[in-house]
Amino acid sequence: MSRIASSPVEIPSDVEVSLQGQVLNVKGGKGELSLNIHDLVVVAHEDNVMNFSAAQSGKKSNALAGTFRSIVSNMVAGVSNGFQKSLELQGVGYRAQMQGDKLNLTLGFSHPVEHVVPEGIQIETPTQTQIIVSGVDKQLVGQVAAEIRAYRPPEPYKGKGVRYANEQVKRKEAKKK
Repeated sequence: MSRIASSPVEIPSDVEVSLQGQVLNVKGGKGELSLNIHDLVVVAHEDNVMNFSAAQSGKKSNALAGTFRSIVSNMVAGVSNGFQKSLELQGVGYRAQMQGDKLNLTLGFSHPVEHVVPEGIQIETPTQTQIIVSGVDKQLVGQVAAEIRAYRPPEPYKGKGVRYANEQVKRKEAKKK
């Protein structure tokens, strides 16, 4: 049984939550998100607290109640504070630069790599080797950061590539003669 669903989601004073049927809208200072709640999940919204419970008894319903509680909690945190992922480029000549709505990456290929930034995501490049992905939707921020990292993941011999900030890459010993 999911115990995550039993803890309520507290809503800050600067966040507006509206529930019409099974559609939940969350609006805050950073942006706005909406979510379709599954039929097996019951949502109770009272004052500044939201409670989630299973509509039926069963594994699937309990699991969905906990999942939707976590998603809504992340939505509330996103519209009030936002989410952010930092990436670092390591390697000679590896560079990142924003041009309009595209991120241009030079990653040692014979061609530059262009990544189109989706709507709702902001990307900053404070230096040529740092990328900061930020936005309101936690899932989308993580997905965009993973897509950028996937262009050139860190390799284990020299450690070159795109990595998350503070990511530890296990290094291998080079081949001996």
